[in-house]
Amino acid sequence: MANGEPRVVVYTREGCHLCDVAIAVVEQICADRGEDFVTIDIDSVPSLQARYTADVPVISVDGVLIARWRVQPRELIKALKKRRGH
Repeated sequence: MANGEPRVVVYTREGCHLCDVAIAVVEQICADRGEDFVTIDIDSVPSLQARYTADVPVISVDGVLIARWRVQPRELIKALKKRRGH
């Protein structure tokens, strides 16, 4: 993402245990690397709900999907090491 927006997005929904686990992993890795992240509740955006309803949590870095259901720390770290837009 550009313009100072967080590179990492976690698409989630309320009451999702896997989402809570993924957010904890993302939060720790981003904190260790000085990166921000945002969470987006898919149920608040109809197009996201239709796209990801059975897949949450979904994690993207720089607009590229890197994980569904469970995030592997090494995959997130690898994605963060890449420069934006490359």
